[in-house]
Amino acid sequence: MSVLIFLDQSEGHIKKNSFEAAGYGAKVAELLGTSAEGIVFGKVNDDLASLGAYGLKKIHTISNEAVNNLDAQVFANVLAQAVGTLAANVIVFANNVDGKSIAPRLSAKLKAGLVSGAVALPDISNGFVVKKNVFSGKAFANVSIKTEIKIISLNPNSYKIVKTEGIAEVGELNIQIPEAKVKVTAVNKIVGEVPLSEAELVISGGRGLKGPENWHLITDLAKLLGAATACSRPVADEHWRPHHEHVGQTGLAIAPNLYFAVGMSGAIQHLAGVNRSKVIVVINKDPEAPFFKAAAYGIVGDAFEVMPKIIEAVKKLKGV
Repeated sequence: MSVLIFLDQSEGHIKKNSFEAAGYGAKVAELLGTSAEGIVFGKVNDDLASLGAYGLKKIHTISNEAVNNLDAQVFANVLAQAVGTLAANVIVFANNVDGKSIAPRLSAKLKAGLVSGAVALPDISNGFVVKKNVFSGKAFANVSIKTEIKIISLNPNSYKIVKTEGIAEVGELNIQIPEAKVKVTAVNKIVGEVPLSEAELVISGGRGLKGPENWHLITDLAKLLGAATACSRPVADEHWRPHHEHVGQTGLAIAPNLYFAVGMSGAIQHLAGVNRSKVIVVINKDPEAPFFKAAAYGIVGDAFEVMPKIIEAVKKLKGV
């Protein structure tokens, strides 16, 4: 009996969301009085033994080239075999694109209860109850999992990463890899940018910036802070910015430590994708803008006057 954490990797490096999942899974194992083990697919260049610092005792690798690229059906099949081999009764994923693709398939294969989007450790005082977001983050639900095998996917940035000291034992796991039904012929990847799904700081703009020629106000501040850039749907629809930067209910849902919104009113559809941000800062010249109700800090003013002053203040602070 153990807790098994799926460690997501990209281009040979473990993703930040997986560190959160590892720490969370280790704590779940502690609550259950068992051990936490990780499993990683494909070739990884990172020092996997160092993941013991997040509470993992063992790391099981499946380094077959067939699992270098995500195929959710193959991954779910392999994981189902691994769960049986390792006698795991709790499986933890990060609730990112990969986790959302694999966890439901694994749940169906194992006939295991699944809670997606968990935001807290399970309550085991009376069963196994997991808290999650519902209604686009406007409410919480406490879901009881009663199956023998339980699956949890953890919402990004909802569990604090804590490193201690420890070394994990690393070993290859012998699992039969089924033939993939999907073949990756090409990968087109955005390079040189902070991935929105993992960004802790996000600077975002809306139609209040009036056009793409003014977007330097967003990118200049983002470069100074090492932040990712984002936008509202109308901005992406107008092709001021690429669609992969669109956040909101119909775009990407994010949960950074800081979400800095410039020149956007804060429609409910946009708020649904960013309301899990730890701190929201809003700049808008309309004092009645809905976004101010969700903001921790707000500046009522013209973005074209306020943003240059903020940029200069940050430059002075950083000595640039």
